[in-house]
Amino acid sequence: MRPFTYERATSPAGAASAAARTQGARFIAGGTNLLDLMKLQIETPPHLIDVNGLGLDTIEATEEGGLRIGALVSNTDLAADARVRQDYGLLARALLAGASGQLRNKATTAGNLLQRTRCPYFYDTAQPCNKRQPGSGCAAIGGFTRQLGVIGTSEACLATHPSDMAVALRALDATVETVRPDGTARALPIADFHRLPGDTPHIETALEPGELITAVVLPKPLGGRHIYRKVRDRASYAFALVSVGAIIQSDGSGRVALGGVAHKPWRVEAAEGEMPRGAGAVAGALLAGARPTRENAFKITLVERTLAAVLNEARG
Repeated sequence: MRPFTYERATSPAGAASAAARTQGARFIAGGTNLLDLMKLQIETPPHLIDVNGLGLDTIEATEEGGLRIGALVSNTDLAADARVRQDYGLLARALLAGASGQLRNKATTAGNLLQRTRCPYFYDTAQPCNKRQPGSGCAAIGGFTRQLGVIGTSEACLATHPSDMAVALRALDATVETVRPDGTARALPIADFHRLPGDTPHIETALEPGELITAVVLPKPLGGRHIYRKVRDRASYAFALVSVGAIIQSDGSGRVALGGVAHKPWRVEAAEGEMPRGAGAVAGALLAGARPTRENAFKITLVERTLAAVLNEARG
């Protein structure tokens, strides 16, 4: 691990301002992903800004009938909150499907959204990776791609986003609240928060340099059946090959978001209009334009079958 400097922030705006002053600075809270990347020298921040003392660790009701989740709320506390379990079951189930109990105790809401990909070539510093070193190339193209993306990929990157929580938030139409280095606040729809790779896969979100996540806001509860189904190589502590987060209403309508298939949580609202026609029609619309490799083409079928299982479960 390379040497770095450290400070404890005393306010969200102060933390953002400090990050803007030092190029490459990073915020640290639970550190469950960042510290691993620093040990491997994939991330080499010259300065760390500790945000644990900012009081962003509460869950509060909003005037609109939803919930505001502080950026520092742990995954464990969020999944266990009675309001989340009752009204946003999809989120609770997605959180419990991720990582291990020990990691969930440390991992935070904002940190979960900002996880880096688990692409094996990103983690192998002997291999070229445009996400790790822009312009170096993508070793995954022509390489081992079983776990990588099938849609929204580019000639520069095939990586997938690893978060289970983000899939649920996409289906719930959450909003990400932030503060900029100049102290101004803004709200980003979760649909616009994560970026597709294009020619700049190292730019993973719509955050500006130094911008700090302060909260995630859930809208008024939708009701319906909340289901999260994660298909992976082993039953625990594994990232999704494919995951389906769904909210299904009694009339058969609903929302569907996918994990494990793209550089961001994947939702196509127009595809949800195909619900009455069944899982095949929904999956076909969700994955229209997919470009799988020979090794991960099975994900197309896996999405359809997993979605069919979810719809069958929703119907009881």
